[in-house]
Formats: sequence, C-alpha cells, structure tokens
Amino acid sequence: MNREIVNTNIRFNLNNADDIKAYNYLQNMDRKKYKSYTKVVVIALIEHFERQQRLEADSYLETREKEDIFLQKVLDTIEQGLKTAGNISGLIQLLSASTVQQPQVQHNIEEDTDAALNFADGF
Repeated sequence: MNREIVNTNIRFNLNNADDIKAYNYLQNMDRKKYKSYTKVVVIALIEHFERQQRLEADSYLETREKEDIFLQKVLDTIEQGLKTAGNISGLIQLLSASTVQQPQVQHNIEEDTDAALNFADGF
C-alpha cells in the first residue's frame, strides 16, 4: 500500500487570544465525532478557504446568510407561538361573528358631481 503522508507542526502562542481559543477547541473536541486533530484541521481549513472563495465571488453572500438565519428565527418563533396558542379557531369564529356589518351607503353620483362642479366654480 502506497501512502503519502506529510507531517507539519502547529504552534499555539498562549499569549494570543485567538491561539488560546483554537487550542481549547482542539483540547475539548468531541473525540467520538473527530478521531484526530488532523481531521479537525483538514475540515476547518477546507471550510475556511472555500468560504473565502465564495465571498470573493459573491460579496452579498454573508448578508443573505444572515438574513436567512434571521428569517428562520422569526418563522420558528411564530411556529412556537402558534403551538402554544392551541386551538384558536373558536376565537376566530367568535371574532368574525361579532363584527357588525356596516350599512351600505348609496351615493347619488349626479349630486356628487354637481357639488364638485359648484365648488370648482367658486374659484
């Protein structure tokens, strides 16, 4: 079996906040999900550089992603609200039954036209 493996080192400067954060992620990663540091680093590098390429190709990508996340939160909140509201069909029926029908007002078009013309003649 022909295997080509390249070995490289990663150094973390524990005086740098970003390095500390990255180091802590590696130390506390889920070992069942990620079997080695190498797998995590490979995934992170690919995701980072592919995202940078997508952003260069589409400068509005990040804005749309944020909008999509916001919209999904709104939809989830509405869905949760509807679930907790229970059966509101009775309330809707009650509200629709209690609305009073407004009487239809019939206008005499000729009278309205004459009044408008008389008003205009006053100028």
